Amino acid sequence: MDYRIKLRFWILISIVAISGFSQGMLLPLIAIIFENDGISSSLNGLNATGLYIGILLISPFMEAPLRKYGYKPVIIIGGLLVVASLALFPLWKSFWFWFLLRLFIGIGDHALHFGTQTWITSFSPIDKRGRNIALYGLFFGIGFAVGPLMAPLVKINEALPFIISSILCLIAWGFLFILKNDFPEQTIEINSFKETMKRFSKACKYAWVAFLPPLGYGFLESSLNGSFPVYGLRIGLDVASVSLLLTSFAIGAIVFQLPLGILSDRYGRRNILMIILLLGFFSFSAASFLEHSIIALSICLFLSGMVVGSTFSLGISYMTDLMPKNYLPTGNLLCGMAFSIGSLIGPYLGGLFIEYLEGVSFFFIISLILLIIFLSVVFFGQKTNQITTTVEQNYKHS
Repeated sequence: MDYRIKLRFWILISIVAISGFSQGMLLPLIAIIFENDGISSSLNGLNATGLYIGILLISPFMEAPLRKYGYKPVIIIGGLLVVASLALFPLWKSFWFWFLLRLFIGIGDHALHFGTQTWITSFSPIDKRGRNIALYGLFFGIGFAVGPLMAPLVKINEALPFIISSILCLIAWGFLFILKNDFPEQTIEINSFKETMKRFSKACKYAWVAFLPPLGYGFLESSLNGSFPVYGLRIGLDVASVSLLLTSFAIGAIVFQLPLGILSDRYGRRNILMIILLLGFFSFSAASFLEHSIIALSICLFLSGMVVGSTFSLGISYMTDLMPKNYLPTGNLLCGMAFSIGSLIGPYLGGLFIEYLEGVSFFFIISLILLIIFLSVVFFGQKTNQITTTVEQNYKHS
């Protein structure tokens, strides 16, 4: 990569780090505030779904503006929406007002991530793709790891974490103006909602199995950060211990994010995905038996983060391998949608699990999801590769 491309790459992943910080802070922070206010775990989980409803609502309408106006305007508007929403949280403490703000953050974050993901995958050479997307995931993970550490600040002032997060996002957002705008490949025009739906259908035929790891990671991340704080408080953990456990998982993801990306370049995305999903199932299963020991649980969550913390970035890399290049915006959009569907299910299902299945470990549901995705990649991954090869050959000869 030349100097300008390197500068663009590092600015984009720095933006993603700040976004990760705000998301990592927001889920446990609001969960703890609502739990302390006596709001039920199911309603707590319902409020957390606002972010992911925002992602799903805006997803079908994201590709056309990206192709028409380019990457930079989409990322700038998304970042501005996130900054403004974070700054408004201290204005009025209301369940539905905060739900609405989370919905707007979902819209802004999705624009930001969709733009950055697609931009990075479009200019990354195939032999560096896993590494670059791993760095993307690594910087998001670093931000996400620091985020939960802001939760104890709620004891000083409830508004303080929101103010700090909005200021950091604003600073990062300013660096976007340095970048020169660019556009995705324009071999196919998007001129209607119906055409977008057709492209969604075709993209799913190419790489549907690659959308499962982002979906699983969305479920894992949102339930762990949105529902586990409630579960942790109910089994006798304090706020500091909950923050430490969430940070243990996030640090584990950071430690192995880049090595797994490099290994996927060398040994294949599907092979690495199968290994980490199986190990994730075992590590979360172990956590379900050790949850009353902070040290043992910290180790389990650290190891879990090491193996499954890369499922989202590896899923994107896997999708990019399977997808014809002119379908990359669609593929990235569907990865984001899969992540948001998983994230939407996670907090609410986690809340119901806590409320109605007392005595059953919260980690059991996460290990079960990972096992299902592992089996899907094992039995359908190779078949999808074969389908994609045939379709891509037809595309090249058309």
